Amino acid sequence: MTGELIRVLLVDDQDLVRSGLRRILRRKDGFDIVAECADGDEVPAAVAGHRPDVVVMDLRMKRVSGMEATRRLTASPARGPYDARLGAPPPVLVLTTFSDDDLLSEALRAGASGFVLKDSPAEELIRAVRLVAAGEAVLDPAVTGRVLQTYRAVPAPVAAPLPDCHLTARETDVLALVGRGLSNDEIAAELVISIVTVKSHIGSIFAKLGVRDRAAAIVYAFDHALVQPRRA
Repeated sequence: MTGELIRVLLVDDQDLVRSGLRRILRRKDGFDIVAECADGDEVPAAVAGHRPDVVVMDLRMKRVSGMEATRRLTASPARGPYDARLGAPPPVLVLTTFSDDDLLSEALRAGASGFVLKDSPAEELIRAVRLVAAGEAVLDPAVTGRVLQTYRAVPAPVAAPLPDCHLTARETDVLALVGRGLSNDEIAAELVISIVTVKSHIGSIFAKLGVRDRAAAIVYAFDHALVQPRRA
């Protein structure tokens, strides 16, 4: 994240939705709307030109869906069109509704860092953007448990097997709390350890599991029964 303000790119094909998001993500609250896109095919140029810290992405758009735009943005330089000279691509926060379980499962595979409901309170959207900008994942366990039922039903792309991952007992505890959606601060308070120690454990967990980010770690935690889905 650059500067004091969180630089945000809004991607939604409805002017009314983007207008509402602008009213919520205000400069006085620490946000800078650096650009807006009305379709997924506009995202690469907007990211290259404005270097946002977070992309707030609708899933349903006419020409290029938010899911495909997310996939292109988060793909490795060897597999996708993202220009590696720009540095790491910005994280993507997906906008959705409860009826989008199938799309959300694909969004997880595409590399989204989290999702938030369009009818959520303004405070929840603000919190979600801040967390994603800080490198956190925003996947409500109550929704994620149901979404992962769809996620698991779809064959995963062919990938290298996970390495042997001998997590320590403390790393397992941290992973379970990550799977419950806790932030680094909340994990530190829960386990009575420092933020630096939490970050060190999370880095080790990512390396041992071979996962790319917090969202993928949450999926792993659910798939290995470290977290039990709550009823929505």
